[in-house]
Amino acid sequence: MRLLNRSVGRLSRHRRRPLAGAAVLLVALLSTGGAYAALAPASQAEQEKDNAALVAEGKELFMINCSTCHGSNGEGITTQNGKLYGPSLIGVGAASVDFQVGTGRMPMAQPGAQVEVKDPSFSQDEIDAMAAYVASLGPGPSIPDKEQYDPETYGSEKEKEEAVTLGGQIFLTNCTACHNFTGAGGAMPRGGKAPSILNTDPKHIYEAMLTGPQSMDTFSDGNISPEEKKAVISYVESMKEQPDYGGFNNGALGPVTEGLVAWIVGLGVLVAFAFWIAAHTTRTNQTKKGSAK
Repeated sequence: MRLLNRSVGRLSRHRRRPLAGAAVLLVALLSTGGAYAALAPASQAEQEKDNAALVAEGKELFMINCSTCHGSNGEGITTQNGKLYGPSLIGVGAASVDFQVGTGRMPMAQPGAQVEVKDPSFSQDEIDAMAAYVASLGPGPSIPDKEQYDPETYGSEKEKEEAVTLGGQIFLTNCTACHNFTGAGGAMPRGGKAPSILNTDPKHIYEAMLTGPQSMDTFSDGNISPEEKKAVISYVESMKEQPDYGGFNNGALGPVTEGLVAWIVGLGVLVAFAFWIAAHTTRTNQTKKGSAK
């Protein structure tokens, strides 16, 4: 009988242990869920409220400064003869706005083949507001984080050196046709030009690759990954640090300009020398004939 009681007691204790564990787990889940329900919705609501206020501010700035060319809803404007006056901004994303307005290209004084870089007309807060409004019109590339474009965020110097090597290969393959192998830029068809990127902010270089402004191709993450874009920026930043050894670099535009200068200057000197020899020979012959008489 005693053995039976002991067996029943052990069985009862074994049954209570799983029940106690389940009860503790249930209490923990309820506590975590309650805390999340109390805190998360409030912060999410505040974030949505702040974003709505930012979009409203951006819309006000957009209506005053951009709607004349791009339309009141960013739909773009076409003139009566069918000529595009201002392109649609639906789907261009916040990154396009940050690049165009942040580099001073927009607002544009007047339409033309080339949009010139100038000092920005708006503060960064105003640019962020307009970018938020344009982003609300349709999905598009967002403004990159510093981790995506800043070479200084690499973990070690070895990683940075490897990125410069990779970025150089990508740059020489995809970018030199327009921006030159030195990044100094060059002429483009129909009155355009590829600007120098040696003084361009790394964030704007990333955004340009992502959005493809004007004649530039769009390099989506499927074409060039975010890591490769950062590597290209690392290479461009390394070119800024290359020393200038002096002499005439002819704008650092490569062998074409060097050959042109050699052809014009060298051939010009030879032609001038030939004329000098011919003129000197003529005078000498005339002097000899005069002496003979």
